[in-house]
Amino acid sequence: MNLTDAVGWGASAILIATLARQVYTQWRERTTQGVSRWLFIGQLCASIGFTVYSWLVGNGVFVFTNIVLLATAIVGQMIYKRNKRLAGD
Repeated sequence: MNLTDAVGWGASAILIATLARQVYTQWRERTTQGVSRWLFIGQLCASIGFTVYSWLVGNGVFVFTNIVLLATAIVGQMIYKRNKRLAGD
């Protein structure tokens, strides 16, 4: 692995860990307070676009990262909807 790829994978790991922690906290606390559903909708759209772009330019680091971010957006949206339902909103 070269230095460029190592930087990309490191940044990818940090971003994924950060978003995974946010989704976990949202799931654990069963609340939607302070969380916009537009965050996840925007993340979903951006992740699809970036996944396609990364694949077209042949960047495996970003293809992987954006697929994981896409999954995070889907899980986050499901948790958001569950929390809204539990809150009676």
